[in-house]
Amino acid sequence: MANSPQAEALSAEFVTSLEQVPAEQWDGVAGTDYPFMRHRFLYGLEKTDCTTADTGWQPCHLLLRKGDTLAAVMPLYLKSHSYGEYVFDWSWADAWRQSGLDYYPKLLTAIPFTPATGPRLCVAANMDENTCLRAAITAVQDLAGRQNLSSWHLLFPTEEVCEKLLDAGLHRRAATQFHWFNEGFHSFEDFLATFNSRKRKSLKRERRRVAEQGIALRTLTGAEIGKKEWEQFFHFYQLTYAKRSGHGGYLSREFFVDTAAGMEEQVVMVLAYLADRAVAGALYFRSSNTLYGRYWGCEREYECLHFEACYYQGIEYCIAHKLQRFDPGAQGEHKIQRGFRPITTWSNHWIADPRLSAAVADFTRREAQHNEQYRQAAASMLPFKSPPG
Repeated sequence: MANSPQAEALSAEFVTSLEQVPAEQWDGVAGTDYPFMRHRFLYGLEKTDCTTADTGWQPCHLLLRKGDTLAAVMPLYLKSHSYGEYVFDWSWADAWRQSGLDYYPKLLTAIPFTPATGPRLCVAANMDENTCLRAAITAVQDLAGRQNLSSWHLLFPTEEVCEKLLDAGLHRRAATQFHWFNEGFHSFEDFLATFNSRKRKSLKRERRRVAEQGIALRTLTGAEIGKKEWEQFFHFYQLTYAKRSGHGGYLSREFFVDTAAGMEEQVVMVLAYLADRAVAGALYFRSSNTLYGRYWGCEREYECLHFEACYYQGIEYCIAHKLQRFDPGAQGEHKIQRGFRPITTWSNHWIADPRLSAAVADFTRREAQHNEQYRQAAASMLPFKSPPG
């Protein structure tokens, strides 16, 4: 793709594959702590055929340069559908169609299949973030104009970046997730001590029920996860996706066996065993302060096993490793009674057509009010003891 005009001494380049960017250059700007912005993760999705033009995820990642120096990087995809995003805009696509316009393809800045808040535009240490953000906005809007694209969507940014994008004219959209926060707990029992009596007994009963079925769990990290375990997990992942969605999942066997396995210091796998045979698994990624619950699969349903493998084992891991937050993924009101607090997540949206942009602005304002009411109602259902007085 052609370069856009320079903006504040920065030049913009769009690359159709991260194969065109050396890993040390990308990671030198993006860092490696947040696992989903790592070159290995994003390029791994490409080379294992998860994010390609054929799957509706055509990479066109943005690079900003100052002279020959890489100043900023941002994942960007040309999307021909809205699957795998976790910010639902199907009604917008319908509105475009009713207006005689094409919603797809659209531009998307996001981590594919990963509704986890984190950095989206990563800026080199010696560069000004606001300057790079302005240059990125200009470059993406220029690209959309040249290719007659309907819109640009940036999903799950930090609140600070979301506010800056709002000031720059991108609509802001709010949603709710449920996260766990480590309040200096020394053990799982320490965490449970914050629950009221009835909810504490209920959670203990769930954990006990797993053991009563003869199921034992193992938490594996790094080199402890061998090819056998990766193959087992992919088998569970495929079975569960097929049962829920009628397809084998967004991610390929090669992604797990090759890409995820190579991120060993940031991968945590929980496997459930029955009579020494693995029957289910949960996969997490981690940064220096956050655990991200990502994928789950099982051969068949066991009572309370999903809660144990996907939530309670994650909480125990956070406490043991002094991680501050546990993001278990999108949706799931059942997380509330297990101590996950409702938090607001964000997305930003630039719409090329002025009439439809005005309609989206009105929609997001009304939706934000409903979301805040929902978040407050969800917070009132938390299982914790009432504060004294």
